Amino acid sequence: MPELPEVETVCRGLNRLTLEQTIGGGEVLLDRSLAYPVSVEDFQSQITGCRLVGWQRRGKYLLGELRKSQTKAPTGWLGCHLRMTGQLLWAERSQQRPKHTRVVLQFEGGRELRFVDTRTFGKIWLLPGDRPWAEVITGLGQMGPEPFGADFTAEYLYEKLKSSRRPLKNALLDQRLVAGLGNIYADEVLFFCGLNPTMGSNQVSRQDCERIHQQIKATLTAAIAAGGTSFSDYRQVTGINGNYGGIAQVYGREGEPCRHCGTAIAKLKLAGRSAHFCPQCQPKLDR
Repeated sequence: MPELPEVETVCRGLNRLTLEQTIGGGEVLLDRSLAYPVSVEDFQSQITGCRLVGWQRRGKYLLGELRKSQTKAPTGWLGCHLRMTGQLLWAERSQQRPKHTRVVLQFEGGRELRFVDTRTFGKIWLLPGDRPWAEVITGLGQMGPEPFGADFTAEYLYEKLKSSRRPLKNALLDQRLVAGLGNIYADEVLFFCGLNPTMGSNQVSRQDCERIHQQIKATLTAAIAAGGTSFSDYRQVTGINGNYGGIAQVYGREGEPCRHCGTAIAKLKLAGRSAHFCPQCQPKLDR
């Protein structure tokens, strides 16, 4: 699933390519990809004539501000969650559409924004401009702080983790704790911190939380700079792969030698999610 760096990379691409161009119409090729409004006809009539004036990211959600004519207030918001296999691709209308194209926005100048989704878990919302996002996209109302936000601190992490017995890796995947962190970068963060993914969250010290806090920001910054991690379906908005996978320390490297000590990278399951780690660099500790 695309995580914060991948979604942030897509967001920056959308801001570079799609703004201040009138949407001439929309096509919904798979009804269940449209989460709101329920009516395809309402979606088409409401989106036509709008222009995008800016995109932002909240966790793993993308939100594009829509306006009509010269109004200063938003007419609405275009929301998107890529889920497992979703892509947003900016293309010439003359280019053949990918097989699993689900929703298309047609822009002036012969360009299209295509929502492509093989496994169909991704969703598109057209939100009214006068309603809070979380009233329609309930996941936004349950989300924790952004990793780069002022309210995400080491002390916040410690207070949230100290009373939890969950494995540390699983706690970091909880979007109520921190928004946007996922399987790939949680593995990487714990490696850089030297912490075993199976340790109980209530075993972390304030010093551990200082390292986790610093490494979350450092690891996500490096991944954004690399354009994210390309796996089977993720692409940047122009269809280009991300490059972080080539420098990952543990994620996706089961059986390969650790880049630091040479020990084979191990993989295990924690509550249904995979965890990659180096048994030497991330030993289990008795505390």
